[in-house]
Amino acid sequence: MPTDPSFEDRLAAAVRLTDARLAVLVGPALGARVPGRVRDSMAYALLGGGKRFRPFLTIEAARLFGGDEARAAAAGAAVECLHTYSLVHDDLPAMDDDDLRRGRPTVHKAFDEATAILAGDGLLTLAFEALADPAVHPDAEVRIALVQALARAAGADGMVGGQALDLAAEKEDLDAAQVERLQAMKTGALIVASAEMGAIVARAPDEDRRRIARFAALVGSAFQLADDLLDVTASADAVGKRTGKDAERGKATLVALNGEAWARRRLAELVEQAADTLAPYGERAAVLVAAARFTAERQA
Repeated sequence: MPTDPSFEDRLAAAVRLTDARLAVLVGPALGARVPGRVRDSMAYALLGGGKRFRPFLTIEAARLFGGDEARAAAAGAAVECLHTYSLVHDDLPAMDDDDLRRGRPTVHKAFDEATAILAGDGLLTLAFEALADPAVHPDAEVRIALVQALARAAGADGMVGGQALDLAAEKEDLDAAQVERLQAMKTGALIVASAEMGAIVARAPDEDRRRIARFAALVGSAFQLADDLLDVTASADAVGKRTGKDAERGKATLVALNGEAWARRRLAELVEQAADTLAPYGERAAVLVAAARFTAERQA
């Protein structure tokens, strides 16, 4: 897949920064405070790979607006804690009932269901503990704004509500507009928050915050559409998790409703719109535009 080399380098750098921060968050200091099995399951989930795409967006949005990279990485690590909690809980038998995540047994398979619930709860609360740390930003008002942005994206009118709609979709026939709403809440809200939090770290003006949020909403749509396409076209080995599950459950997706050809055309449109949104920033936004293209064209 053709990608901008500078994008690949910056993504790799974001992974290194994020992983280093995450290793501290679930390291020996946490192990001294919480029961070992809970800490081990949290670390298993959090340090088991992943693209770190959401922290990357936080770091790059902050960079676009002149923010501090280390502070953005600390905020991005909090986002990744919350994102990982959502995966741990989504994989549970009561939710999506998956046995494989990132090419490894899911947490409830590697440990047990009760421990997986506690691991997810621990990661969720750890995210907000991490955001409250002055290492994220010395200004308490900035930290409060970050907490609010993440809480809104993760809560009942964001990711949690989207998961509820997703579960209901197994029993109801949804139209395209309803699917888009579901996906904007379940997947898109956290991606938007990830980018907006980078702007918050950088103290970007409101207009810039709104623009990066619009860009991230388009990226979120592309991310989920590409994910649905991979669920139809890719193997479990390629993506590191079970595929074909939406079709098995008769769950409506935009790919199922409109077809693969439509999905590929729509992905191209979303990338173009995302690029247009950041056009006022010129070459400064080139890496983020390449990220939108990567999202649409990814094969895993």
